[in-house]
Amino acid sequence: MAKLDLLEVGAKAPSFETIDQDGNPVKLDDFKGKKVVLYFYPKDDTPGCTKEACAFRDNLPKFDKLNIEVLGVSVDNQKKHKKFADKYELSFKLLVDEEKIIVQKYKVWGLKKMMGREYMGTNRVTYIIDENGKIMKVYPKVKPEKHAEEILQDINA
Repeated sequence: MAKLDLLEVGAKAPSFETIDQDGNPVKLDDFKGKKVVLYFYPKDDTPGCTKEACAFRDNLPKFDKLNIEVLGVSVDNQKKHKKFADKYELSFKLLVDEEKIIVQKYKVWGLKKMMGREYMGTNRVTYIIDENGKIMKVYPKVKPEKHAEEILQDINA
């Protein structure tokens, strides 16, 4: 995998406007005053992405208690997001980015390799955005099943 030129800690988080799995409008400004976990994942209903989403789902009460919003982003469409969210009872927002605007603003769209094949896709990267809209932490290498707990540990540290 080519090294991504990710956003720096302290940088202003790029604004965005899109819809979630239910078709509701969502923009980053909606969450001013609270921390946001903005996690990017390759594809709905694939093994790694399902493990990651379910780990966030299972830890959601802890994020809620800390006033932290969890937002998942992939380039899948609203219908796929809705099916994925319903199938695994995901109660946080999955953001639609079919036009690849958000993945490009956050520099997570890039060259990937799988089984010797190279292709463009969404890299599994998470940004923590603080209450003032600044990048607080970047996770460039994510282990799907442990990631939600890792973030909670870091935030509570």
